[in-house]
Amino acid sequence: MRVTPPYFARLFFPQLLWEINTSAKEVFLTFDDGPHPEITPRVLEILDKFDAKATFFCVGENVKKYPAAYASIIEKGHRAGNHSYHHLNGWQTMDRKYFDDVAQCRILVDSNLFRPPYGKIKPSQIRVLRKDYKVVMWSVLSRDFDENVRQEQCLQNVIRFTKAGSVVVFHDSEKAATNLFHALPVFLEHFKQRGFVFSIIPSRH
Repeated sequence: MRVTPPYFARLFFPQLLWEINTSAKEVFLTFDDGPHPEITPRVLEILDKFDAKATFFCVGENVKKYPAAYASIIEKGHRAGNHSYHHLNGWQTMDRKYFDDVAQCRILVDSNLFRPPYGKIKPSQIRVLRKDYKVVMWSVLSRDFDENVRQEQCLQNVIRFTKAGSVVVFHDSEKAATNLFHALPVFLEHFKQRGFVFSIIPSRH
């Protein structure tokens, strides 16, 4: 069960954002696959409680279905990122179709941050998308979506591997809800007590 990305991936794709180079006690929380009409508002409430900001990588078709949930993300001072319109796997998708899908999402999600669904993207897709987007990966994956991962294991995944500058992934989705709502508040409390702040990913290249 992999929580951190393979070393070779970071080595061969240094042009992707894996973590933030910072000397501050700062963590970069991200949420994938939303917005969701019930899960996302609960996540926003928890973030408010800890004065935490986050970046939400949104699927275009979910933004279209749940515009109020998406609007709440922006209204509360969080950042949105593009996660494609149909949550496409880049390894299994022709480039032109992939680019068109990302562009379709951008109509609804005005952001120059992009995260490839499943973390799967071809070098040819990276070359083109980097002209307009900062392509954001992660340094810590909670695995909240994994039905084989227990609640406490999910929490320990993020506690153990998170440090200053980490880009941490949770999911505001039904599949992840049980693990998410167990781990997220404890994770936030743990790092807040240690003087960390939770920031949005900068949009500049």
